[in-house]
Amino acid sequence: MWRAAYLVLGAAVLAVSTPVHAVSLPDTPLNRARAQMAVQELEIMLLTHPSATLALEAWCTTHHLADSPVVTARKVTVAEPDDAPPAVRADLGVSATQRVRHRQVQLVCGAHVLSVADNWYVPDRLPAQMNVILEQTDTSFGHVVAPLHFSRTRLEFDRLWSPWPGLMPAASLAVPAIIVRQRAVLHDEHGQPFSEVVETYTDQTLDFLSAG
Repeated sequence: MWRAAYLVLGAAVLAVSTPVHAVSLPDTPLNRARAQMAVQELEIMLLTHPSATLALEAWCTTHHLADSPVVTARKVTVAEPDDAPPAVRADLGVSATQRVRHRQVQLVCGAHVLSVADNWYVPDRLPAQMNVILEQTDTSFGHVVAPLHFSRTRLEFDRLWSPWPGLMPAASLAVPAIIVRQRAVLHDEHGQPFSEVVETYTDQTLDFLSAG
């Protein structure tokens, strides 16, 4: 049931993965080890932060990806789903008729598109001003809902690429456009679920390796 959503996400990620941002590394055992350690570090960063936005800002700071390590959101124009997937409604505990909105953004730090996030949220469970900001601006979801002091329950966490075991060495180490994906439900401080998000992390999170 998640296949269609993942296909949309994959298309959005591939659309922003350009040669300008491609990781370019000679294919050596040392560089494979560096890439492996970086992916593991990214996973730890994501698993230890309730907000993907804050995790990526910490990542940008650690790896000096931008002069100002602030993560901003760019809305992606996609065909609005006819309805939230049944699994989302079940996870959020909403009825078949309760409104669930959909929002897709690229999370960007400097010139780097670090992830694409598909977000389904229940507007009735958010303050009116938050809904206005989500609908009318590109502000990241994590920044908008931060006053809710939310927590995150992870439903899936998948490593989609690893440099080991590798094929025969090539001239350069090929890093695919998509490397990590997670799916989670966000709860407010009272434990009520208000959002489900699928976050797909791109090769551009590893751009710093090229400069190392």
